[in-house]
Amino acid sequence: MSRLRADTLTDRTGTSAPDLTHGATSTTGTFSGDLGGGDVTLSGNATVDGTLTYQDADNINSTGIITARQGIQVLANGFDVTGISTFNSPITVAGITTINDSGLHATGVVTATSFAGDGSALTGTNRTVSLVASGTLSNGQTVIVTSDGKVAGVSTSDISQSVGSPAVFESANSQWTSATFDSANSKVVIAYKDTGNSNYGTAVVGTVSGTSITFGTPVVFESANSTYISATFDSTNSKVVIAYSDGGNSNYGKAVVGTVSGTSISFGSVATFRSAQVEFVSTTFDSTNGKVVIAYKDDGNSDYGTAIVGTVSGTSISFGSATVFESAATRHIAPVYDSTNGKVVIAYRDDGNSAYGTAIVGTVSGTSISFGSAVVFESANLGGGISAAFDSTNGKVVIAYQDDGNSSYGTAIVGTVSGTSISFGSAVVFESATMSDYNAVAYDSNAGKVVIAYRDGGNSTYGTAIVGTVSGTSISFGTAVVFESAVTDYLSATFDSTNNEVVIVYKDQGNSHYGTAVVFQNASTSTNLTSENFIGFSDAAYTNGQTATIQIISSVDDAQSGLTTGSIHYVQNNGTLSTTAGNPSVVGGTALSSTQISVKL
Repeated sequence: MSRLRADTLTDRTGTSAPDLTHGATSTTGTFSGDLGGGDVTLSGNATVDGTLTYQDADNINSTGIITARQGIQVLANGFDVTGISTFNSPITVAGITTINDSGLHATGVVTATSFAGDGSALTGTNRTVSLVASGTLSNGQTVIVTSDGKVAGVSTSDISQSVGSPAVFESANSQWTSATFDSANSKVVIAYKDTGNSNYGTAVVGTVSGTSITFGTPVVFESANSTYISATFDSTNSKVVIAYSDGGNSNYGKAVVGTVSGTSISFGSVATFRSAQVEFVSTTFDSTNGKVVIAYKDDGNSDYGTAIVGTVSGTSISFGSATVFESAATRHIAPVYDSTNGKVVIAYRDDGNSAYGTAIVGTVSGTSISFGSAVVFESANLGGGISAAFDSTNGKVVIAYQDDGNSSYGTAIVGTVSGTSISFGSAVVFESATMSDYNAVAYDSNAGKVVIAYRDGGNSTYGTAIVGTVSGTSISFGTAVVFESAVTDYLSATFDSTNNEVVIVYKDQGNSHYGTAVVFQNASTSTNLTSENFIGFSDAAYTNGQTATIQIISSVDDAQSGLTTGSIHYVQNNGTLSTTAGNPSVVGGTALSSTQISVKL
């Protein structure tokens, strides 16, 4: 071997670096310029004043900053960090990431699809507030904020069945009464014919408080004789829709949109849905499609049972084409919306088939409605009124009627919708006496009960109410309660979902035929829990009046038991936790273990 001594090496032209085909080895010394072309082995340290560019390096040990232009890819053996690592851009790890010593410090958002561990080692997560306890609290108890800014445990209380005192909404003979509940404004709206004012179509707004109801000033919606009045609430547009037969215009089918404000109601322009005489007008609202459905007897078309779809826009309503659901004379029409199946069910008396009780399922599409095949639910003459309600808890339609085939007894039956058809269980008698023409049914979703109001022909035709409980395809009844000790006509009923009470409306013949309403309170279990007032968990036991520390959102409560790890738990009406949502649906948090829950509102 020979030695080459030179201060400078260039290529043959003297203008660029030489080509070291087999690499270069240096035990000491300094290189300036670029090293390339072959292997370079440095047995000592390398100091690079410029940029070090490398490809496919197996190991990099850097005490300074490494800038990777194409990112860092960590494969099967994972990412092992013993110090602090700061990443301003995303980092992708295909294997296991182990973080030791000072841990992972992120200035941005750390997103993960899952976390391992029970969360017990988490720090800096507990958030609390201090509030005065209203009543005693136990450690880990679910708590709410009360109206006076205190905290109380989530609990239930029993409410007994009761009936309030009758309240007059019209001091004149009132007929064709129809009640609906405006859930947007928490008001009851009653539409009726005011015989004390030229038989004008009139509406009034009622406010429920406890078992009492008070009323604003009546407002005329039709300055003409109005009959077959029916009101429904359009929850999509927060409007009341009233349909009726206009005696001032050849009894044409008309409808008008009402807007509740405070204790009053205002109306838009009247719209005609049928330019011919109509009778037995009745309405319901399809909340899935956001449409009003009006069913009626069409005197201009051989008395056929007919339905039409209405669309509310602002204070107006427009209609699609009418559809016949029964090609025969049709009376006592009662439509109801099945929210479980998204169908409209119309119950009616089919005069073309021996006046049998019949029902049919309708499907709304756009501005039209189509029907399946009619089904008989009572093979006897239905001499009087038919009313219907939907039990949303059990997903069933309940129809109440006067069964002339069985001594005109008050009777009810449960229907189950499947596709475009409906099937029925066995009819059940709720009143073993003549039930005169008028009856009304409403579903109390708080109690999970049906309330039927009717005239009891076996008891001086007094206004009477009875509570029914649906089970499967049947219904059972409690004891009837008299709400008006006088003859009652033109009954209607609606459920006030804000106050969890049924409002029954009627003409009181014992009081000059005045328009009257009464509040019916079902026996039920009440809760102080709402969808807004849950705040968290008590972190210790406290007595009434003590300042309590409450673990709120993002904190971890460890005083629970029997939780399902990794599952969302909901606060139930009695304060317990369950993986099934209650009513109202209130999220308590996610279980980190059987005893720990991360509060999540």
